[in-house]
Amino acid sequence: MAGTETPRATGAPRTTVTGRVTVADAAGRRGRWRPALLVTLVAALFLTLCLLSLGLGALRIPPGQVLDVLTGQPVGARVEDVIMSVRVPRTGLAVAAGAALGLSGAVMQALTHNPLADPGILGVSAGAAFAIVVAAGPLGLSGVNGHVWFAFAGAMAASVLVHQLGRLGRSGPTPVKLALAGITITSVLTSLTSAVVLTDPDALDRYRFWSAGSLAGTDAATVVRILPFLAVGAVLALFIAPALNSLALGDDVAVSLGRRLGPLRLQGVVAVTLLTGGAVAVIGPVVFIGLVVPHTARALAQWAGVGPDHRWLLPLSAVLAASLLLAADILGRLLASPAEVQAGVIVAFIGGPFFVALVRRRRLAEV
Repeated sequence: MAGTETPRATGAPRTTVTGRVTVADAAGRRGRWRPALLVTLVAALFLTLCLLSLGLGALRIPPGQVLDVLTGQPVGARVEDVIMSVRVPRTGLAVAAGAALGLSGAVMQALTHNPLADPGILGVSAGAAFAIVVAAGPLGLSGVNGHVWFAFAGAMAASVLVHQLGRLGRSGPTPVKLALAGITITSVLTSLTSAVVLTDPDALDRYRFWSAGSLAGTDAATVVRILPFLAVGAVLALFIAPALNSLALGDDVAVSLGRRLGPLRLQGVVAVTLLTGGAVAVIGPVVFIGLVVPHTARALAQWAGVGPDHRWLLPLSAVLAASLLLAADILGRLLASPAEVQAGVIVAFIGGPFFVALVRRRRLAEV
């Protein structure tokens, strides 16, 4: 009969006697391709931006010559020196720092149930920046090895202070209150940072480029020094991804599923501190990457049909954040060539309107 179904093996498309595949099964079969398509597109975008980062700048190098240098083919001493000594370390730093900021933003949003969480907005970056300025100015320390420990301490202290301030009142630490507390602490720390650097002309000269989120002047040694801290933070963040899925269902549900919230939050804070402190110590307090990218990753994961699974969201946030910082750095080189606009400035132009739109949407949802 026309409405009967033929027997089928498990997993095979459901068909009627007329041989037609049902709409639900056809949609499911198409949906199974979406995760693979998403991975392919994101990987292609990332590799393309890496190639452009190696080729674009004051000296334009065709993609063919870039690939020749990377594969060891002779193309000329000048081109090889520019790519290997200048642009490879700069691209590597953009990838490492961007991925760190994207991961830290995604972890912060999951731990706090706050879609407005971001290392820059919640004062973590400002705390690291202030600590670094104190180390470089009054204490006279120099180099990444000296700065990074102060960056970790400042990031941790600012994070705790913002959370304590945001939980004041009967409603507890709501997303908007935490964002306002973060903005307040950031403003205070920024003022204190300015007060410190204005008393030290040398520190001011170094700080004004670093504070804008600059990737210029990076050498391979700097990238190598910072990688262990970022790697440990990234591994720790990815390790707690399954637990973050449980936490997203609520604290009570997470506890009933056997999750220990205290150790989980401690691991998350350590991961955020390592990732943010390490990135800020090298490229400065770049804001909005940790806010914009996780929301974009969630939208893409939803489209791909994998849902809000942090085992997908965290790696996707890392790659997208690295791509965003690479794109901002490339655009900054092109806008003012042969000079350049700092990558942090470009990211701020992108993230500022996104933050305003997100806050407005949250306020309308709470009315």
